[in-house]
Amino acid sequence: MNPPKTDARRHHDPQVRGFASDNYAGAHPEVLAALALANGGHQVAYGEDDYTEHLQSVIRSHFGATAEAFPVFNGTGANVVALQAVTDRWGAVICAESAHIHVDECGAPERVGGLKLLTVPTPDGKLTPELIDRQAYGWDDEHRAMPQVVSIAQSTELGTVYTPDEIRAICEHAHGLGMRVHLDGSRLANAAASLDVPMRAFTNAAGVDLLSLGGTKNGALFGEAVVVLDQDAVSHMKHLRKLSMQLASKMRFVSVQLEALLARDLWLRNARHANEMAQRLAEGVRAVHGVELLHPVQSNAVFARLPHDVTVRLQRRFRFYFWDEAAGDVRWMCAFDTTEDDVDTFVAALKEEMAG
Repeated sequence: MNPPKTDARRHHDPQVRGFASDNYAGAHPEVLAALALANGGHQVAYGEDDYTEHLQSVIRSHFGATAEAFPVFNGTGANVVALQAVTDRWGAVICAESAHIHVDECGAPERVGGLKLLTVPTPDGKLTPELIDRQAYGWDDEHRAMPQVVSIAQSTELGTVYTPDEIRAICEHAHGLGMRVHLDGSRLANAAASLDVPMRAFTNAAGVDLLSLGGTKNGALFGEAVVVLDQDAVSHMKHLRKLSMQLASKMRFVSVQLEALLARDLWLRNARHANEMAQRLAEGVRAVHGVELLHPVQSNAVFARLPHDVTVRLQRRFRFYFWDEAAGDVRWMCAFDTTEDDVDTFVAALKEEMAG
């Protein structure tokens, strides 16, 4: 059978890749094939389909027998739904000052989720029990939002990665204070690839109560999931997902993508490749005089400081963002489809602009 005709036209050069974000990458071919497989015929809407049902067994294979996945549209939605599920109306969430939920979600956790974020400055994007204690107080003070949750990101917004022992220490400390632990795992696969351990090693095995599981940054077209690890920690997840406008009618098309990533090793292959490209980029940058790497390169992100005028010229050749324009800090992200030639061409251009 010939493929169906379409009036759509390609409006971009598929050979052009930059270092702005792993969200810029397209969908992995295996994910697109899975979407086509799930198409055709009728399936029950709103998550009662065969693909969402099967996804549960895939999720349990990674996160334990009590895990349950609630697919959603996007990462911000996953975080808002997850944090609502473990806070009261007067509740607060302790997080790093650099956390995505604080910096990059347009205030959605607070405005849509109706909770308070209590932030802590961190040198490397990672919380510790000692840093948590800076905000973990005042539970009986009716004038202060009540700390009920600690939210960490793995990997962090600065590209750093918690060890399983570090997360276990946070969970034990938070639970000892009566708080729950949420993990923002938009780049969970990159962290697992970096640590060379299963995802369960630093989630359910370490004491995390629930997590936001990313797919889009690792080869999915769209879609993430809230994964509940401790069923006693949450309440009314199904209602919260709908209330937060994150209930997909044709949920099979979210679930089948997550299945394609997680059922075998596609999630790990993609993440390992992105991490390896970041390491290659970091090695190349270290050889460029006048460019400073700012944080350990532990996932698929490289943070650097270089002269402002060099950045501006380089941005005319490649897409990437300032992280702190006043300081001259930039962020370079690698994706599952970043090639060695992409990295080497970028490093060569950086050398040219620094020399110029």
